[in-house]
Amino acid sequence: MHQIISMSAIVAIVGRPNVGKSTFFNRLIQRREAIVDAVSGVTRDRHYGKSEWNGVEFSLIDTGGYVLGSDDVFEKEIDKQVELAIDEADAIIFMVDVETGVTGMDEDVAKLLRRVDKPVFLVVNKVDNNKRGEDAVEFYSLGLGEYYTIASINGSGTGDLLDELVKVLPEKEKQEDNLPRFAVVGRPNAGKSSFINALIGEDRYIVTDIAGTTRDSIDTRYNRFGFEFNLVDTAGIRRKSKVHEDLEFYSVMRSVRAIEHSDVCILMLDATRGFDGQVENIFWLAQRNNKGIVILVNKWDLVEDKETNSIKEYTQKIQKAIAPFTDVPIIFVSVLTKQRIYKAIETAVQVYENRGKKVVTRKLNDIMLPIIENYPPPAYKDKYVKIKFCTQLPTPYPQFAFFCNLPQYVRDPYKRFLENKLREHFDFTGVPVSVFMRKK
Repeated sequence: MHQIISMSAIVAIVGRPNVGKSTFFNRLIQRREAIVDAVSGVTRDRHYGKSEWNGVEFSLIDTGGYVLGSDDVFEKEIDKQVELAIDEADAIIFMVDVETGVTGMDEDVAKLLRRVDKPVFLVVNKVDNNKRGEDAVEFYSLGLGEYYTIASINGSGTGDLLDELVKVLPEKEKQEDNLPRFAVVGRPNAGKSSFINALIGEDRYIVTDIAGTTRDSIDTRYNRFGFEFNLVDTAGIRRKSKVHEDLEFYSVMRSVRAIEHSDVCILMLDATRGFDGQVENIFWLAQRNNKGIVILVNKWDLVEDKETNSIKEYTQKIQKAIAPFTDVPIIFVSVLTKQRIYKAIETAVQVYENRGKKVVTRKLNDIMLPIIENYPPPAYKDKYVKIKFCTQLPTPYPQFAFFCNLPQYVRDPYKRFLENKLREHFDFTGVPVSVFMRKK
């Protein structure tokens, strides 16, 4: 399968608390949700989203959601996040608030940003009348040059800002390659590096080391166990002395790049810590990006009390957390003893194949139409939906269009029913499947 992987740029929104970062963020990602995504519900991880302006797509990270603690802790955390954003993002939106004017914390952030050779957009929020427009002038004192005035609550001014923002974003990196690309993701210390080392083995069967196409991330080509694939390795990335490895924001920034750059995400978790909030965030990040997913539970040998905590129960707990997308392989491994490492790779290759699977239209209709006839969509407001035809869309991952007379009356539970039937008949294990209703 010849494929092109494209990476969208990362834009980080930084600034002190309560300047309106999240409102702005929500406005940008919902604009996209409304147009592109027929996915019900906004992203589960509200600090990360995809946005699009003038045909340019970019990933947006709202650092606001990652700051916790009291005021003095705030400053340290904000500085840390700004430094991370500087390292990781392609462009930075620095938001300030016209109501409070320039604060000491704004000056701190500006000081960090003045040393940066990346595009920085100084955005003065809450400017909803002329008087406030005049007040905004004081932000010139931050030494970041021109500023943009917006009111994120009603969106005024955001168009001009976005016009300029998308001009400076790097072109999408396109990478043509016919090898599967697997990214090993998860929390720090889950065993990602050891997993990669166990795969490479001492006798490094490596054809080539391709210098990282994503900044800082090394692609390694493997040719072992009869499989050939590229591994997007974020585990071995240089540790930044300034960053505490457990910083949630850091893991998310790292995961975004790795996930976008892969076909299949191998999500690793430490069995002794469980499928916690951060692992769940990374899972939904991969799901929202329509990547194949394999979950590896590492260090199972260290779990005490396996009587009350059997593999079956542990699996059910994970499935409950990832519902309704439960058709995902969960493999219990021990990287240390190399237990089931081969199975992990075999499964990742299978998921990769599932993701690229194409179902012939005639076969699809032969199977799905009788099912729909027996279980039609429930009537809604006395309107009966008739589905006449279905086809798989020509996208790199499985998406299906069902053509009917009243697409707006088909509810999510019925779309899930169709998705489950597609999974039952065509094995899409490990892969998000999208179902769209179209007017015939």
